[in-house]
Amino acid sequence: MSIKKSIVRYCKQPGFLEKFKVMALGVFFMGFFLSFLIEVNLGTDPCTFMNVTISEKLGILFGTWQLLLNAVLFVFVLLFDRHQIGPGTIANMVFIGYISDFCRWIWKRTIPEFVFKEEPYRVLIFAVALLCFVITASLYMNADMGVSPYDAMPNILSERIFKDVPFKFVRIGFDGLVVLIGVLLGGRIEPCTILMVFLLGPTITTVGGFLHQRVFSVV
Repeated sequence: MSIKKSIVRYCKQPGFLEKFKVMALGVFFMGFFLSFLIEVNLGTDPCTFMNVTISEKLGILFGTWQLLLNAVLFVFVLLFDRHQIGPGTIANMVFIGYISDFCRWIWKRTIPEFVFKEEPYRVLIFAVALLCFVITASLYMNADMGVSPYDAMPNILSERIFKDVPFKFVRIGFDGLVVLIGVLLGGRIEPCTILMVFLLGPTITTVGGFLHQRVFSVV
């Protein structure tokens, strides 16, 4: 199946408009809440943890490095499971990193620095942003509009190699490996990153069940 046919297939599925809205909201707010997680510096999701570490070492924008990494992983998705490529794939690859960079640029000019550096503001922002980021990530992934190459990798591993292992455990293992890479490259691991390793997989599954029962089932 060609990339064009894969994307057209997503666009022709029942409830496309509703699912597209869920995906778009998920992508935007992932970048939005991610900007707060990066600013408070108490840790981020595993992918961001690794990508922020690498982008800082290279001296380039976080969004630019994230796009480059996903472009490389995109090749593997093309080879092994291109049906996962859809509108959400492009939206995630291109926008989340740059939305986060743009929001951080705004925060540095509008929000006093102590809000991100001092207690209790820092912890409060961290708690709210973490919860909202995990939920919006689950919205985007369960909208069935295609996923980012990074998110497609554990799906491919689950379907092709670890068929008898629940997806949430495959996702935990994949994210754990990414965290290890970030640490080996000099990243400083924080509590949030560890939490995200164990929260993302189960939350994606839980939110997915809710969406398919209460939202997508009525369209």
